[in-house]
Formats: sequence, structure tokens, C-alpha cells
Amino acid sequence: MLKVGLTGGIGSGKSTVAKIFETLGIPVYYADEAAKRIMNEDEQLRQGIIKNFGEDSYIDNTLNRAYISQQVFNNKEKLALLNSLVHPATIRDSEEWMQRQTTAYAVKEAALIFESGVDKYLDYIIGVTASEELRIERTMNRDMISSEEVKNRINNQMNEEKKMNLCDFVIHNDGQQALLPQVLSLHNELLQLSKK
Repeated sequence: MLKVGLTGGIGSGKSTVAKIFETLGIPVYYADEAAKRIMNEDEQLRQGIIKNFGEDSYIDNTLNRAYISQQVFNNKEKLALLNSLVHPATIRDSEEWMQRQTTAYAVKEAALIFESGVDKYLDYIIGVTASEELRIERTMNRDMISSEEVKNRINNQMNEEKKMNLCDFVIHNDGQQALLPQVLSLHNELLQLSKK
């Protein structure tokens, strides 16, 4: 079975692409959702977060997301520290998940595939891209935040062009090219590649 990564910057539409793969019968591992679950369930990770960010990190055994967000929002060192705790646990969890899949290929959807070193565990990586203006507009509408806040998040992510150059396949979610034919074409190509 092929392990396929799916990545893209904020507002690129990678979740939309992931849902299309699911419609085609391909299982998708959503790294962000998994990370939220693991931060509550993995005792070793919980202790690491409490040790580094304090007792206020959890309320009634549940991650205090607002508190953690405040800690890391404009602090690259603290964000890197949090990621260094969370990524290994999420990678372990996704590897176990991949082992249980029985389809020709399975997809891991994650914003930080290259940044977290996950790319070395994957056979192929798909990038989803859109113009920065479109990504800002989508994220403002989705998260109800200002363009400044979106730009700050974009600035905390890997350069879009650099990220797409690292991918094996690129899907353009720019409103100019239809999304479905691109995903279907890629789906068929991955099915062929899985037979090799």
C-alpha cells in the first residue's frame, strides 16, 4: 500500500481535496484532528506539555487550547517546542493507522509534512495550491479573522512555492481549474503506481 501525503498552506483547500479522496473510497488521516486527540490521550505527551507550558495547559484533563494558543501565537521558539513534543506522537499514531489500512493507497493530510520530517515516511506527496489572495480570503471567511491574522499565520508557514516544488504532484485549487478532474486523474495515477 502506498502512503501518500497531502499538504498545502493555510486556505489552500487541502481539506476539500481530502474529502474528495474519501468520496473515492480512500482513507484519510487528518493530522490536525489527530494531534488534538493525542494531546488529550497520550500521557507521555501530556506530561511533556505540562512540564514545558505549566499546569494551566490542561483543565479537567482536557487541553486548554486557548492558553496554549496564547503561549505559542507570536513566539516561534515556543511553537517549535510544542511541535517537537506533538509531532513524534502524531507520526507514531499515523504510522499505526497506516498499518491498518487495506486500500491501494491511503492519504495523510497535514499542513506541516516537510517541516515535521513526515515526508521521509511517505511514498508520494501531493501539494494543494492557490493564490495568496484567495487563501487569505478563504481563511478570513472560514475562521472569521482579519487579513492581518491570516498573513501572520502564512508567515509562520513554509514558503508556498518552495513547498510545492518539494511535492510529487500539485493540485491547483485556484477557482480557474476544476478540482474534481484533477483529483480523479491523480487517483487513477496512484492506483497504477500502487500496482508497481
